[in-house]
Amino acid sequence: MDMLRRPPVIDMTPDGEFRDNPGSPRGNPPGTPPGTPPGTPPGAPPAAPPRVSAFDRALGKLGGLGLLVALGAGGLVLAGLAVLFIGLVLPIMLVAGAVGAGSLWWRLRRMRQQGRDVRFVVVRR
Repeated sequence: MDMLRRPPVIDMTPDGEFRDNPGSPRGNPPGTPPGTPPGTPPGAPPAAPPRVSAFDRALGKLGGLGLLVALGAGGLVLAGLAVLFIGLVLPIMLVAGAVGAGSLWWRLRRMRQQGRDVRFVVVRR
């Protein structure tokens, strides 16, 4: 830890807002309402929020609609991948099951031809 560096001073107003560093050139003097842009003289009315044009509102709605369409398309892609995965795994499962069943059938058939008893044993532990 650097011993020459001073820790930052955190100054809060009674409202719970953080004051800017009083030594900085952009800091507000004490007594200015919260949310006042830096450098505003005390007693000046707060700045009005910027007006939003119809074009900005239309772009906002269009952007929201674009995000909604992108989410829907992403859901369809995930559903398509799930169907593709099932389509790839299902034939593998069927072939593996057929090989296993065929192997058991062949061994049982040979055991019966040799006259051995066919017993299924379940081991419980």
